[in-house]
Amino acid sequence: VTITTRLLVSHLSGIRHYEKDITKVKEEKEKVNKALKLTKSHQDKEQKEKEGKGIEKTDCVKQKKEHDSETKSRNSKPGRDKEFEQEEYYLKEKFESVIESLKIFKNDPLFFKPGSQFLYSTYGFTLLSAVVERASGQKFTDYMLKMFRDLDMLSTVLDDNEAMIYNRARCYIYNKKGRLVNAPYVDNSYKWAGGGFLSSVGDLLKFGNALLYSYQAGQFKNKNSKLLPGYLKPSTVAMMWTPVPKTEVSWDRDGKYAMAWAVVEKSQQYGCCRQQRHYASHTGGAVGASSVLLILPEELDPEALGTWPVAPPRGVIVTIICNMQSVSLNSTALKIAREFDKEKRAQ
Repeated sequence: VTITTRLLVSHLSGIRHYEKDITKVKEEKEKVNKALKLTKSHQDKEQKEKEGKGIEKTDCVKQKKEHDSETKSRNSKPGRDKEFEQEEYYLKEKFESVIESLKIFKNDPLFFKPGSQFLYSTYGFTLLSAVVERASGQKFTDYMLKMFRDLDMLSTVLDDNEAMIYNRARCYIYNKKGRLVNAPYVDNSYKWAGGGFLSSVGDLLKFGNALLYSYQAGQFKNKNSKLLPGYLKPSTVAMMWTPVPKTEVSWDRDGKYAMAWAVVEKSQQYGCCRQQRHYASHTGGAVGASSVLLILPEELDPEALGTWPVAPPRGVIVTIICNMQSVSLNSTALKIAREFDKEKRAQ
């Protein structure tokens, strides 16, 4: 088979995640698919009933559903997740290079033919980092730290247990008795690309702004050549934020996976009904920590771009980092982004 970097970055490679048993993975996917089908058929039934009665689906119905799901989420205790029962989350071995860490999974069989199915895989990103290491001719960690410096992300560093890191937070989990305890010691050198960096909300906002600037820079008329180029080409970010077929996103049913980002596209099926705004996001989960970075680009008016006094980035960026394991943050970040976006539109 052939595995390309595009397949790796969209989790279509067939490389396993932490679960080694393909049967368990298939069973879990079937459960999720069944639950989604039941939800969809229930929603379709509700919609048909409303159409039959001549009742339009209003924001009130949407708000009630959001409230119900939010209450359910609030009542479920964070920190206990079957995902974190996988023993490879708790590795303590130190690897000198990402190429060396490939030994963990390089002899394991692929779960499916590359390109045929979606399976989120941290190890796919470990292989991707090995590609960067070989192509750049330098250690992946050195390459990334230089990039973070270019982006002015000076608080973003390797999650190295031995290093003295100013303002490093303690991480927490719930134990089997439901008590809050310190997270166990782990060494993340086996997965720098998939969860091995420490950062701050300030740095993640800089990262989000750099991407949003790159995405929008080509849309602004640059009469006086005062607009600097983005860190990436607009076409590159657009490609990264284009949904890839056969992918899925666990934290937003409306979304698809793109290239290292989950993306929801702009969509509206019926007048005065539910709207989807275009946004890109990604959540993060580690032993004792959870995070999200969400980018909601402003819907730019092509006619007004040449007259706008304000340069890109235009939009809302939300990032949340918490030192608690298995906290769902994407829906919270999206609600915050929508509130700020609403305020901007009202001005």
